[in-house]
Amino acid sequence: MPKRIELLLSPSQAVSPATVRHHAALEAGIVLDDVTSVRLIRRSIDARARMPGVRIQADVYAGEEAPVTSLVLDNLKHANSKKRVIIVGAGPAGYFAALELLEHGITPIVIDRGKDVRARRRDLRAIQQDGIVDPHSNYCFGEGGAGTYSDGKLYTRSHKRGSIEKVLQLLVEHGATTDILIDTHPHIGSNKLWVVVQKMRETILQFGGEVHFESYVTDMVLTSDAQKNRSAKGVVLSDGREILADAVILATGHSARDVFFMCERNNIAVESKPFALGVRIEHSQELIDSIQYHHAPRHPDLPASSYKLVCQADGRGVFSFCMCPGGLIVPSATSAGEIVVNGMSMSRRDSPFANSGTVVAVEPQDWQDYASAGNLAAMEYQASVERAAFASNGDGSQRSPAQRLVDYLGGHVSSSIPKTSYIPGHASIDMRSILPPNIDARLRIAIREFGRSMRGYLTNDAVMVGVESRTSSPVRIPRDHETKEHINVSRLFPCGEGAGYAGGIVSAALDGQNVAQSIIAKIFSAA
Repeated sequence: MPKRIELLLSPSQAVSPATVRHHAALEAGIVLDDVTSVRLIRRSIDARARMPGVRIQADVYAGEEAPVTSLVLDNLKHANSKKRVIIVGAGPAGYFAALELLEHGITPIVIDRGKDVRARRRDLRAIQQDGIVDPHSNYCFGEGGAGTYSDGKLYTRSHKRGSIEKVLQLLVEHGATTDILIDTHPHIGSNKLWVVVQKMRETILQFGGEVHFESYVTDMVLTSDAQKNRSAKGVVLSDGREILADAVILATGHSARDVFFMCERNNIAVESKPFALGVRIEHSQELIDSIQYHHAPRHPDLPASSYKLVCQADGRGVFSFCMCPGGLIVPSATSAGEIVVNGMSMSRRDSPFANSGTVVAVEPQDWQDYASAGNLAAMEYQASVERAAFASNGDGSQRSPAQRLVDYLGGHVSSSIPKTSYIPGHASIDMRSILPPNIDARLRIAIREFGRSMRGYLTNDAVMVGVESRTSSPVRIPRDHETKEHINVSRLFPCGEGAGYAGGIVSAALDGQNVAQSIIAKIFSAA
């Protein structure tokens, strides 16, 4: 049996496998030559001391080797063409649902409005450099979903939803580094995640699944029985083609507004749900390092430091969201006439900037002015703020509204905006002109509180960029808790972030797996 040990090492020691092995043997009380294997279980940064260290939990083996983890991909079966499930959306929910179905030999038919992950990059350059928004291929839409080119963080609190280990193992089996299996805050990076996503598609195709890009779903194929119970039989594409299957998974992501309208048109129940809204705040990474690591520049073997901030402001939660150390701010609009920003990091996190969403919880009373939109009132509230951000720059570009942080608190339009990571540029405005008053008031309270709790955070060299509005879906497509099936249309399975049941890559992947398992149990178990 292995001996479980814990170590606190310096950053330089922690990056040396030989040094880790040496200290693991000492801690386990085993002669170094007798150690056959040291298996890392968990690794995290401990920045509480003046000199940050690395905490490592490991199993030390003597006289035996660490067990070899079996491959999840070994469980996949070639698809049976007579058992078919349509998956609308090629994001993590869609692709992990497809892989789960293939474990049971069921054919996944993945349909995505956007382009494949490689071709999609051209449209990202177009929005960055020319302000051209392709409504079907952008930072939110296309193979891999919104997470592919907006960081690739794998953080989640969804430990009760399924096997996080299985999700991470599948990512590793498709090319992600094994570091994600042990790091407390695993991260792949946008420059590497697209390759992993491409390999996942290749696996789906290899086992008989289908993946169709630039296939825009415009309608559902629905049937009714004598009791007027409705059932989903397939989807209709923009070119008029119908694709039929045994079940339909809607895994369209948090920005597929046209899908929400389609559901409304077909009397498929949807409902507004709380989300969060605010801005993205950017500091220099060197400043954040000096605050979190107590000195700068940081040790070369330490990663770019991050932070997590949360407080209550006038009865609402205000919190940092999708913090991107060594990252970039990117334009994430999905249609013309709106400004939306998000953050991303490459695998090395070596940008000189650190950015984070800073957002306020949005509750039902906030969208009452949009009650005429019915079940989509929260979505219309969200869209109105994005349109106001677009109108603020005055030139129809993707320049974002921006303001220095201290100027914002003082109500001063910034005379200049310092260099930031946001390529399209900025329009210096008073952010109060675009933020709803209840969001603005709470942001002001929270930013002052964050400045007190994180000394150095509140500086006029920091810039707030707007708007951060796609934190999660403002719409839920309701489903049965046990079966995951829609509440009034059978064989339709809302899934992932767009349906209101996930909040990131891992939780969406877990939901995709769970929905696939529900379909297998309900529709194919007797077959």
